[in-house]
Amino acid sequence: MAFRDLRTGKNKKALPNNDDVKNIIKKAKNHEFYNSYREQSLRIHPWICAKCNKEFSVNNLHLLTIHHKDGDHNNNPPDGRNWEHLCVYCHDNEHKRMLDGEQSKIFDTESHKGDSGLTHNPFAALKNITSK
Repeated sequence: MAFRDLRTGKNKKALPNNDDVKNIIKKAKNHEFYNSYREQSLRIHPWICAKCNKEFSVNNLHLLTIHHKDGDHNNNPPDGRNWEHLCVYCHDNEHKRMLDGEQSKIFDTESHKGDSGLTHNPFAALKNITSK
């Protein structure tokens, strides 16, 4: 159903009635996104951040993310054992820590073990000065 807007003269769609809204919700529940691992995790686990313990409600649920514990986004068991809820801040922090750990592995290779990579020692002559 449509009606004409008197100010603009353009046709507008009428607001959906209750039956239309129910049908839209029913379709959304059958949609792939509704059955995604996020939705499954939100049904299984409490809406609390696993790191900072902040509780979430329907109003701020968009700030609660699903973190894969093993880092594999394809590992989505139906019982949710690979998922944990993290707020966006803790989730960002968790991935930052993972990146920092990977970065340190790059610099901590066999060729650099025991070698700091520094060539200048500002205190090299200090031993000779203080032992006199």
